[in-house]
Amino acid sequence: MPFPLRNVKSILGILLLGVLAGCTGTAAGAATIATMAPPVVTTDELAPTPQGRLQDGKSAQESRPPGAITVWVSAAVPPEVRDSLAYPAGVIFADRASGADFILDVLPGGEERSPVASSRWVYALAAPFPTIPDGVSIQALKSAWRGNKNILPVSTLLVAEDTRQAFAQLWGEPDEDVVQVAPQEDLLERAWSDTGGWAILPFDQLEPRWKVERVSGLSPLDKDFDLDAYPLTVSFGVTGGWAQAAGENLPADMTLVAGNRDADRLTVVVLTGTTALVRTTALKIEEEGIQYPLEDIRDWLAGADVTHISNEVPFYSDCPPAKPLRREMRFCSDPSYFELLEEAGTDVVELTGNHVLDWGADAFRETLQLYREHNLPYYGGGEDLQDARKPYLVEHNGNRLAFLGCNPVGPENIWATADQPGAASCDMDWMVAQIQQLRADGYLPIVTFQHLEVEDFRIHSAQRTDFRRMAAAGAVIVSGSQSHFPQAMSFVDDHFIHYGLGNLFFDQMTTYNRQEFIDRHVFYDGRYIGTELLTAMLEDYARPRPMTAGERSNLLEKVFEVSEW
Repeated sequence: MPFPLRNVKSILGILLLGVLAGCTGTAAGAATIATMAPPVVTTDELAPTPQGRLQDGKSAQESRPPGAITVWVSAAVPPEVRDSLAYPAGVIFADRASGADFILDVLPGGEERSPVASSRWVYALAAPFPTIPDGVSIQALKSAWRGNKNILPVSTLLVAEDTRQAFAQLWGEPDEDVVQVAPQEDLLERAWSDTGGWAILPFDQLEPRWKVERVSGLSPLDKDFDLDAYPLTVSFGVTGGWAQAAGENLPADMTLVAGNRDADRLTVVVLTGTTALVRTTALKIEEEGIQYPLEDIRDWLAGADVTHISNEVPFYSDCPPAKPLRREMRFCSDPSYFELLEEAGTDVVELTGNHVLDWGADAFRETLQLYREHNLPYYGGGEDLQDARKPYLVEHNGNRLAFLGCNPVGPENIWATADQPGAASCDMDWMVAQIQQLRADGYLPIVTFQHLEVEDFRIHSAQRTDFRRMAAAGAVIVSGSQSHFPQAMSFVDDHFIHYGLGNLFFDQMTTYNRQEFIDRHVFYDGRYIGTELLTAMLEDYARPRPMTAGERSNLLEKVFEVSEW
């Protein structure tokens, strides 16, 4: 998405040009001038003869408005970069490089002349979302660009024309059988079609149905993204044209948009599945220490801007000790285990779980007080129904997010009422109205459910109905926190649904219960732009670890096969 103020300087330049040229008129007339496209002149008007004069006897400098300069823009330059070019006395765009005062083009490595102005543009290698491979090396990508059809998982790379021209300058002309050109707005549908393919596209053009592939291990979705190390960063810049080469002293105070990826506009949200610090998980904490469950995934959780934990059980000062081990289905956690949430970087707790009242209303009230004492927001449960239904609102780097959750399956005795604490019950009409109001207020809603627990990758029809209704109402992400078993995914337009993530911290060690999703959602400049699926395997009843490549491929294949794309 282009930066909101990218055209301000350009517009000011055009207005000043009108003043310098002796324009007069009303305020309405000035507004009309400001919205006009910059003029383009041909080289017949600008290019000098060998004597530096046009045929009518006027030089190129003499034939333009006072103070204006001419710039030729390469077809490799993204429209957002061209449109951001600004100079106080105005810019006239020439139709070819010959005769232009300045040139806006790709800056190759080792540029001898320092650019007057420059912009660094980040591109992404992207595939349809249900793609299993997670990335390629830059060497493999370049080899495919030049015609090696067997080195990537796909045989087609899709690009817009300006992207093709930009990378052609850096990597050489592409093989036409591999690299296919399509309008920017058609790339996603082309990639998802039967013929398929991956794409190279600007970072600001990403949307949720793309999966961003890592290039030599790096992704522009990463919070610690290194612009200099990333191999798909392209620099565009303004350098001197014929006039500077001839020694003319042209002014150089032009500006361009800095780039299309600003870390100060990025927000990363991590959503997780079921957490219950009980039974054998609690025993392992007692034996190994509070840090034990986090050892292998700390960075995944604590590294996000907003980390979500769905804690299904109360912290209760009279909770029986983890030793001897308790196997009953009545759950609570020692309040000292709250430290684990702090160490995980938890920013918000979901309270829709069906075990929140296992030890009664007083134990749950003690839990709520513990959260408040530590300034840890919660949603989806509360002191009463009104408190339980409050969305959690957060603004980070200009992204306005709203978390909303409920429990439609009960049991009824755990639902909050007008005067009793508990989880928020689901009034679906009310949820739809809330989502629509939050969208109208400028928030991007994230809805989480404590829904039916289905021991299958496939989903239940009741899940489908409720999850899809929330997405259709405007929730950009709808996520199932209830599932102890990883489940299918879907999209409603560009709104992402994940019906069940599986467990996070819970002691189920059967084959499929061990498999976990941790969903890393990325927002940029007020938009939801994509999701990275992190996958973990539970070890020793308490400690999730990143999956091996084989484990991850096996899980994704099974889940993608039953997902509704």
